[in-house]
Amino acid sequence: MLEIINNSTDPYFNLALEDYLLNREDITEDIFLLWQNRPVVVVGRNQNTVEEINQEFIRSRNVEVVRRISGGGAVYHDLGNLNFTFIAHEEPGLSLDFARYTAPVIEALAIIGIKAENQGRNDITIQGRKFSGNAQCRLHGRVMHHGTILFASDLEDMQQALNVDPGKIISKGVKSVRSRVTNISEHLAAPLTMAEFKDILSQAINKDRKYRELSPDERSAVESLRDNKFRRWEWVYGFSPPFNVRRSQRFDWGNIDFRFEVKRGLVKECKIYGDFFASRDVTIIERQLIGLRYQSEDMRKALESQDLASFIPAAQPDEIIDLLLRG
Repeated sequence: MLEIINNSTDPYFNLALEDYLLNREDITEDIFLLWQNRPVVVVGRNQNTVEEINQEFIRSRNVEVVRRISGGGAVYHDLGNLNFTFIAHEEPGLSLDFARYTAPVIEALAIIGIKAENQGRNDITIQGRKFSGNAQCRLHGRVMHHGTILFASDLEDMQQALNVDPGKIISKGVKSVRSRVTNISEHLAAPLTMAEFKDILSQAINKDRKYRELSPDERSAVESLRDNKFRRWEWVYGFSPPFNVRRSQRFDWGNIDFRFEVKRGLVKECKIYGDFFASRDVTIIERQLIGLRYQSEDMRKALESQDLASFIPAAQPDEIIDLLLRG
């Protein structure tokens, strides 16, 4: 087993690195990585990004958003979370085998006196509380298995970043399942740093301590994949399945209710309902929003280009804009 050293905390680079290595058919030996991300929400390949994130929170805290190539639910990463990735050869037709790849994590925790166990389809738990979620992707006769390890993550930020009102969005995407979670640090009998735990886990996985860093050519190729795929709006948001969004609120001047149909991240249909009194035909606003990317910057620019007060004189334009952009 070969460990490829990756000290990047750029989530777009790190997800691109997994994709790149999985597609490197010339690498014949099994490999693994240990890596960390700065604050980011990572959504599963088949998920609706908008449905999984608290847009207001991530904007205010500069939390990034990226889509991975494996399935499963959305997760929050910060520097208190450690990620592990295996890319290994597997015989065709084998069923999903998560235990093979979670075993070293359980072994590493046993070394520091913590009993952990596999639970459900893809989780590892301590005393029934989840600290690791896992996912897999298969390609070219190889499997990529990766997982999170909550070591000393900010659980409050995690809850906030992933906290979305399910009544606002009707989606065809795969939805995340929320679980009771815990940090490994809560169960330590003696102090242990992330670096120390990372080394213990590395030794549990790679008994021979074989490792190398990326070559300049490899790094350049990963950076290109990052910039041309993983950073792009078309992958992070546009790859989402179709969904419908409703934004409604009652104000002193009446109720207003916006309905959107979004496909490939673009607004395909928009309707405005309500009991407000309008001075102009609101279908003008509807037409202005159709065709836009469903994201804050585009929506705000389009709305601010309209004289909203001329449509609904009693309303404050900012309160309408804030309603539409609320996560």
